[in-house]
Amino acid sequence: MCIAVDAQAYGGKNDRGQSEIQHDLPRILDRAARGAGLDRARWQIQRKGDEQLAVRPLDGTEPRLVDDYVRHLVSELGVHNSQRVPEARMRLRAVIHQGLVELAENGFAGSAVVATARLLNAPQLYDALAAHPAAALVLLLSDEVFRSTVVGGHTTLSGDEFTRVAVQVKEYEATAWLRVPTLGVPLAASSEPGTTETGKPVAPVRGEPAADRLRPAAAGGSDGGTGFRNDYRAEKINVTNVAGAVDARGAVFGFGTPRD
Repeated sequence: MCIAVDAQAYGGKNDRGQSEIQHDLPRILDRAARGAGLDRARWQIQRKGDEQLAVRPLDGTEPRLVDDYVRHLVSELGVHNSQRVPEARMRLRAVIHQGLVELAENGFAGSAVVATARLLNAPQLYDALAAHPAAALVLLLSDEVFRSTVVGGHTTLSGDEFTRVAVQVKEYEATAWLRVPTLGVPLAASSEPGTTETGKPVAPVRGEPAADRLRPAAAGGSDGGTGFRNDYRAEKINVTNVAGAVDARGAVFGFGTPRD
């Protein structure tokens, strides 16, 4: 997995402003990763002033990267920016891609790294920041990542929250998926959200309809009078009984109450 971020308007800041971004950016990224239960100390990171490119092996936690890490990153940026005047706030372009990467003498090598760099410079990311001044982050997923995580149903995100865009930077051309996390809705674009490059619809990723969810049993029923049932369908909900202290960083919990 390749994760790249770049701060907006870095070149227009004075020396002190640039130094502050270089100081704050890695700390914000580290806190977001910890909040998502990810360890950035194990990532290979290439730093370049206001920009970072991180590479991490595929290990099954890719949905957490696309979902939880981005959510915590938006939260950390919100905390950071809340104490600053608009001109001093940090705003990021972010890209997530996947592919083969080789560690080279002066950084990373491979077509996946080149593609990530091209995606990070996509004009659609700059346009999204300009169109939504309240947004601290805009995200672009490569088509491969979008399909394997969001369309695959492995995140809490909906395909309707993304807009399909055609990225063309230098020699690179590809379909990607744009999202402004603070908005949670697709942006206006030349392509309709939730469609493929050929115009065929992509099935939106939504939760189970409320009518199809199992409801808690009434008191005195087959639940032994507790008012709760544990016969949830495993493919939809995981039920875990715990006791004592639990490290639940990056977890998502649902709570319910018995109804008559």
